[in-house]
Amino acid sequence: MSRTEAEDRHRTIVEIVQQRGYVSNEELARTFGVTAQTVRRDLTKLGGEGAICRHHGGASLASSTQNIDYSERQELSTPEKRAIAELTARHIPNHSSLFINIGTTTEALARALLGHEDLRIITNNLNVAQIMTRNRSFTVMVTGGTVRNRDGGIIGQSACDMIGEFRVDYGIIGISGIDEQGTLLDFDYDEVRAARAIIRNSRTTYLLADHTKFTRHPMVRMGSLSEVSALFTDVPPPPPLRERLIAGGVVVHVTEPIGP
Repeated sequence: MSRTEAEDRHRTIVEIVQQRGYVSNEELARTFGVTAQTVRRDLTKLGGEGAICRHHGGASLASSTQNIDYSERQELSTPEKRAIAELTARHIPNHSSLFINIGTTTEALARALLGHEDLRIITNNLNVAQIMTRNRSFTVMVTGGTVRNRDGGIIGQSACDMIGEFRVDYGIIGISGIDEQGTLLDFDYDEVRAARAIIRNSRTTYLLADHTKFTRHPMVRMGSLSEVSALFTDVPPPPPLRERLIAGGVVVHVTEPIGP
């Protein structure tokens, strides 16, 4: 079975789950004429991406209240995140100032930027700070706030206050989901407050989001696609989002296809 056939089946599975709320493995196997083992592999992949919530015997809508565990997110779509990071890095010149927020894709960008010179970075992500201190020409500042044990993110009013004290060239943000109306969504209210502060205090805002974010619907609203300058992703956004991006004047950068 080709990769395209599997991807088409995955998209259809997500659509069925979104329409019905729950669907069984047996029904999916009959619908697609595949084995139960194939369906279980499909649901494992889609569940890992956060597109659906896998259960014993079937799948339901993905949670809007709880993100995937950080250690699992580190392993998801790794080649795609690396490609997005490398593409974004090519649009950031040397001698720039940046905000970089919480997320595994922004951490991939931190690695991709290590070949740059004389960057000034302000971050509320301890992992980003640790990565970027490897380049001795960089100046790295970490916000105040409360450190989340699960992922090294720094949140709270102190983080927002420090971000508000600067005006930088580029704000780099990740996101957990984007709905069909172009709303930027995440799971943690405190994390969203820091991201909003980054958008407000950046001359140019880059949003980094792989294709799995187009099917996820967390409950906390960060803002709108029209508030960012450019979207960096690994596949062209679906038509409804594409229309929103064009209307908002947002530039879309798509990575080269990644081979099987």
